[in-house]
Amino acid sequence: MDELLLLPILLPMIGGAILLMSSFWENLREAGTVGKAGKAAAADKNNETRPKMRAVHAATMTTLSVSAAAALILAWTGERSLTLFTLLQDIPVFFRVDAVSRLFVTVVSVIWLAAGIYAFVYMRHEGREKRFFGFYLLLYGVLVALDFAGNLVTFYLCYEFVTLLSFPLVLHSGTREAVMAALKYLFYSMCGAYGGLFGIFFLNRYCDSLSFTPGGTLGAMAAGHQGILLTAVFVMLLGFGAKAGMLPLHAWLPTAHPVAPSPASAVLSAIIVKAGVLAVIRVVFYLVGPEFIRGTWVQYAWMTLALITVFMGSMLAYREKVFKKRLAYSTVSQVSYILFGLSLLNAGGLTGALLHFAGHAVIKCGLFLTAGVFLYKFGYARVDQLTGMGKKMPVTMWCYTIFSLGLIGIPPTIGFVSKWHLAEGALQSGKIFGALSGLQGAAQSADIGAFSWIGPAVLLVSALLTAGYLLPIVLKGFFPGEEAHGMDLKREEPSFCMLMPLVVLAALTLLLGIFSEPLICYAEAIAGQVLP
Repeated sequence: MDELLLLPILLPMIGGAILLMSSFWENLREAGTVGKAGKAAAADKNNETRPKMRAVHAATMTTLSVSAAAALILAWTGERSLTLFTLLQDIPVFFRVDAVSRLFVTVVSVIWLAAGIYAFVYMRHEGREKRFFGFYLLLYGVLVALDFAGNLVTFYLCYEFVTLLSFPLVLHSGTREAVMAALKYLFYSMCGAYGGLFGIFFLNRYCDSLSFTPGGTLGAMAAGHQGILLTAVFVMLLGFGAKAGMLPLHAWLPTAHPVAPSPASAVLSAIIVKAGVLAVIRVVFYLVGPEFIRGTWVQYAWMTLALITVFMGSMLAYREKVFKKRLAYSTVSQVSYILFGLSLLNAGGLTGALLHFAGHAVIKCGLFLTAGVFLYKFGYARVDQLTGMGKKMPVTMWCYTIFSLGLIGIPPTIGFVSKWHLAEGALQSGKIFGALSGLQGAAQSADIGAFSWIGPAVLLVSALLTAGYLLPIVLKGFFPGEEAHGMDLKREEPSFCMLMPLVVLAALTLLLGIFSEPLICYAEAIAGQVLP
């Protein structure tokens, strides 16, 4: 029954709404208590907090697990489609399962479960747990809807809700810094979304349909209007690129991630930024079509912005001393690896981009959760405070080491596999562009073909910078040297609920690299569907 597609969307949203309403009424009751009676009631409330929160955790975990299981079963058991209603003439709001949605909803579900389990312990010292888990569940439901969106209008509606529901996670602490960072995130995201909306008007005019179709739906009406359409597509790339942290609308990311609670930072970096990536995939490969963009100024500008962002993000991460902010700059760089792979508009680049999407989500979630362990246990926020952590937390630091090797691209991790395919895609682009020289002129072909060696060179430099800002923490952690004198190096690992997600994500980083063939074949199959 296709109606079951609503189950993994509505179930977590209903659960989240219940938690938020419960939190709201508790705050009203607390605000209404005054005097000694109020103090006594507050004391009783504090005594009941942990048992109540254990019940909240159990309900959250049950709701999330059932929703994730339903999403995965529905996604992987055949093609499904469900129309909810017609928003405008010939523009329905509907959901449909395809190859891309299967990949994205699988990664979203795995990361959401891992970060959710971790948050049950971490959020104790952050407070307002009901509110956090309420928005956490709501956001998962909207992300599933985003992944299952069947056309651009449905996608855009869900995309806006992703921004609105992730906004409270950024400002959770309520500090002035968190509020300003959340407002910055909201401003950049909304401006980017309006860029996407601008393009929707043009695509609705010149596409045969706004439904996602492999290869695109740009019709004969586009003939003679290439100039305005290319401009509209470029504005959409910039707009949706804001969520993905691509230059020039990237500044929100290193501001918002450090102030959010670590579980929120993990899902923001691993999943929320990928909403922009998914938007770009849908627009370029399922609406406009890669052939319309290939060899145009839009492709040159897109590749240039992506490569500049890759290098800039790595350099800023290398210079940053605050650990979570360093990881945020790293996300700016690494997500643009994906955008660069997409901009190549060939099978190798798209395959590498999809592989890096999955690998980066696992790795970056693990890195932010590791940073959260140091904050939760010791209050350490700076890189120079992590000396000797390998002695105090060997399991945690080994997980961090595996994540670091994966992000750098060292075999046998998934990061090596994805970056190998990205480099292959860049080199492959030289052959494709060389074949265009007879049609477009040798000078233009040479300009395009230059990206076939500039791309791998920038990726290599970025990998070296990544090693430079991640591996010193490993070396200082396990080999503190003379700095260890006088330090308390008593072993003190985090609790099981915090450590278990790290171990699972580290294992996935290795297993997805060692047994990468099924994932590679799946990504190649998607590339075969959308590329001529």
